Amino acid sequence: MGRVVMMSSNADGSLSEHFSNLDDPRRDQGKRHRLLDIIAMTICAVIGGAWGWSDVELFVQCKHEWFQRFPGLPHGVPCADTFGRVFARIDPEQFRDCFMDWVSSVNRLTQGQMIALDGKTLRRSH
Repeated sequence: MGRVVMMSSNADGSLSEHFSNLDDPRRDQGKRHRLLDIIAMTICAVIGGAWGWSDVELFVQCKHEWFQRFPGLPHGVPCADTFGRVFARIDPEQFRDCFMDWVSSVNRLTQGQMIALDGKTLRRSH
């Protein structure tokens, strides 16, 4: 039997709003990167075509200047192992709930309009 997930009515599409309740499983001692930064970098990388943690690291390195415009990366780009360790420890159901809440808010904000990520629609080849 499936679990019922209550989506928030908040129309804010920010990751910080929707992932604020996600428990950070790391010890304070080993935290060099904010959990939200790791999540944001990973989501961007996956949208950009990343298939694994090494791809996520490479994507962030290639887009380092863009990521610096946000709170920044005071300790540099996390390594692939860091991304993997963090996501291995995150509660998958809790992450899913936060992610689905965020996606639902983006859907509401865009009124269900699709966004072409592959460029085919932009080139009118759809």
